[in-house]
Amino acid sequence: MIDQKEAISEKVVLIGVVTQKQDETKSQEYLDELEFLTLTAGGVVVKRFVQKMEKPNPKTFLGTGKLEEVRDFIQGNEIGTAIFDDELSAGQLRNIEAILDCKILDRTNLILDIFAQRAQTSSAKTQVELAQHQYILPRLTRLWTHLDKQKGGIGMRGPGETEIETDRRIIRDKIDVLKKKLLTIDKQMSVQRKNRGKMVRVALVGYTNVGKSTLMNVISKSDVFAEDKLFATLDTTVRKVVIKNLPFLMTDTVGFIRKLPTQLVESFKSTLDEVREADLLLHVVDISHASFEDQIASVNSVLADIKCADKPTLMVFNKIDAYSFETIDDDDLVTEKGKEHYTLQDWQKTWMNDFDVPSIFISALNKDNLEDFKETVYEEVKKIHIQRFPYSDFLYTEYEEEI
Repeated sequence: MIDQKEAISEKVVLIGVVTQKQDETKSQEYLDELEFLTLTAGGVVVKRFVQKMEKPNPKTFLGTGKLEEVRDFIQGNEIGTAIFDDELSAGQLRNIEAILDCKILDRTNLILDIFAQRAQTSSAKTQVELAQHQYILPRLTRLWTHLDKQKGGIGMRGPGETEIETDRRIIRDKIDVLKKKLLTIDKQMSVQRKNRGKMVRVALVGYTNVGKSTLMNVISKSDVFAEDKLFATLDTTVRKVVIKNLPFLMTDTVGFIRKLPTQLVESFKSTLDEVREADLLLHVVDISHASFEDQIASVNSVLADIKCADKPTLMVFNKIDAYSFETIDDDDLVTEKGKEHYTLQDWQKTWMNDFDVPSIFISALNKDNLEDFKETVYEEVKKIHIQRFPYSDFLYTEYEEEI
C-alpha cells in the first residue's frame, strides 16, 4: 500500500516570474523545461503560478499576495511540493517554507536530485554528492531544537558550538573528503586518457535530451543508455569508432542546460575534462525544439566557461524527422516571414552562412543523412589525423582510390 504522505509529495506546483530580463515567452519556455525536469524526477505538475514583477522579492521571491494564493491552492489540493524556477537563497527558502508549509525546491535542487537518481558509477555518484553538499552548506539556516549548545568540560572551555555550526563543520569535512576522492578519480581517468594513445578524440556535446546517446549508439554500434528524458546519460562513455579504416575515439558527455548549477560545473570537472581534451567537438542540436538557438547559446556559454569555445566544431542538427514549420497560406494577408516559417533548407543556408564551422542535418533515430554525417566527420577527423601523423597522408590517398 502506498503511503499517503509519499503520494501527496508527488503532486507539484511550479512557480516562476516575468521580469524585465525575462519576458513572458522566456518565462513560459523555462517553466516548460522545469515541468520536463519535474517529470524526469518523478513528479506530477498540477498547476503553474507566474507573477509579473520588476525583480524577484529578496525575502520571499514572490509578492506576499501571490504567495498566499499559492498557499491556498496547496492546502486545498493536498500539494506536497512547490518548485521555483530560479535558485533561492537560504533566507528565501526559510521564509517561503514558513508561509507555504510544504517542501520547497528550486531549479538547482531539482537538477541535483535528478543527477543523484541517474548517477551509476562511483565517479558520477561522488561528483553529484559533492555538488549536493556544496549546495546545502550555505542553506543550513535552522537550529536544531533538541540541543541548544554542546556542553563544555575538559578541553572544551568557551562558548561551545551551536548545532548549526556543528553541521556546517561536518559538511565542510565531508566536502574535503569528497574532493580528495575526486582527485584520486581524476588521476585514474587521466591515466586512462593517456593510455588511449594519440588517437584523435571526438566529443559529443550539446543540450540535454538532443539525441547525443542515440547518435553515439548508431555510429559506434554500442548500447549507451538513451531515453526521452532530461539527463538520461550522466556517466561519460568512450567508444572506438572506425570510418573508412580511420579509427578515432568518440565520447558521450553529460548534457548541458540553461541555468546550469555552478556546483555541477565545478564537481563534474573530470567529466568535462573529456571535452577539454577532445580534438573535435560534435555540437548536437535538437532542431525540432522551438528554442534550439537559445540552447546553442547555453551550450556555447558553458564551453566558454571551461575554455573550449575555440575547439574545432561540427554542428550536428538532429531530429529533422520531428521538425515542423508554419506555412503562410492567406494570400490576402501580407505576412512577414519569420523563423517559425523556415524550412530545413532555409536553416541550412542560414547556418552555413553565419558560422565558420561545418554543419550537417540528420535524424539519428531514423538514420537520415547518416552517410553524409559519417563522410563529414571522416573529413574533419582526417584533417586532425594528418596534422598529427603527416607521414601517413599517402594511406588516405591510396585507400580512397581503391574505393
